[in-house]
Amino acid sequence: MLTIGSPQIKLLEKLCNAMSVSGDEGEVRRIVLEEVKLYADEVKVDALGSVLVRKKATGKKPLRVLLDAHMDEVGFMIVNDDGEGFYQFKTVGGIDERHLVGKQVIVGKDHIAGVIGAKPIHLTDSSERSHPVDIDSMRIDLGPEGKAKAGDRATFATKFKRVGPSIMSKSLDDRIGVAILIELLKNAPANIELCLAFSAQEEIGLRGAKVAGYYFEPDLAIAVDSTPARDLPDYDGRENYTYNTKLGWGPAIYPAHAPVISDPRLVSFLAEVGAKHGIPYQFRQPGGGGTDAGAIQQARSGVPVVSVSVPHRYTHSPVSVSRVDDWKNTLNLLHVALQEMTPDLLKR
Repeated sequence: MLTIGSPQIKLLEKLCNAMSVSGDEGEVRRIVLEEVKLYADEVKVDALGSVLVRKKATGKKPLRVLLDAHMDEVGFMIVNDDGEGFYQFKTVGGIDERHLVGKQVIVGKDHIAGVIGAKPIHLTDSSERSHPVDIDSMRIDLGPEGKAKAGDRATFATKFKRVGPSIMSKSLDDRIGVAILIELLKNAPANIELCLAFSAQEEIGLRGAKVAGYYFEPDLAIAVDSTPARDLPDYDGRENYTYNTKLGWGPAIYPAHAPVISDPRLVSFLAEVGAKHGIPYQFRQPGGGGTDAGAIQQARSGVPVVSVSVPHRYTHSPVSVSRVDDWKNTLNLLHVALQEMTPDLLKR
């Protein structure tokens, strides 16, 4: 079984602390290219900025298996300079605007420090306090010497932390998937042709994955992502019976989600692998949200797909929380599953 040690933690920290808001994934792309170059048989950066990697098999007529993890994160785009260090901005991807006031951010390629500001509570009236602050009333404040320009990306300034069994960071969605794909490449099984898509622009429409699915034309595909866990206690203190995933219960296998019904052969196969090898797993309960599987499924003449995710709390906020064991078990479920894949899987 593969382990999560200091090298893997340091890589995830590097990935999470990078800024790669949708459409400007360069910082993470450079890290990925550096990590994969010694292990891949083919590396390509496509027109959208996704990194496409191929590791050839040694046998005849192997399955061509695509694994996808997106490099981009939610964040902000500067849209106007108001002068004196104040900048108007818009969100990129799904962000709850209630999280924003007072949050520290980094802006542009130089990671200029700033804060999202709005009118203080002391100066608001009751009507203003009765609803969340609108984003048009917020500004990113870089101070009088801070400089940015329209089109610059910004994101939360939260730094990666390891806290006991947990990891806390911005952009665990989906840098943890990126880290898993890198580790799988470094330990690639020889029985399959392993194709990896480190895709761009997932958070704004699954765009990079659509191109990657068309390029590789795989026999099957697995989207490796980070899924929101709705596992907090119920507000009245009772047990939460409406969770979709729970931290500590292992990788989440998707029977279905918003844009996709997963291929039942792949769902059953992953569950069988977990049971056979004692790797804990859970089924993500159907509901909102989606992964790159939704775009890959419809590539060319169609692709059998399934999604597997590491659960985390507080998605698309300044900090998310995951468990190291869930990360490790997701890595091992996928690693063993790849080793045991044969063409007969699609004849079931």
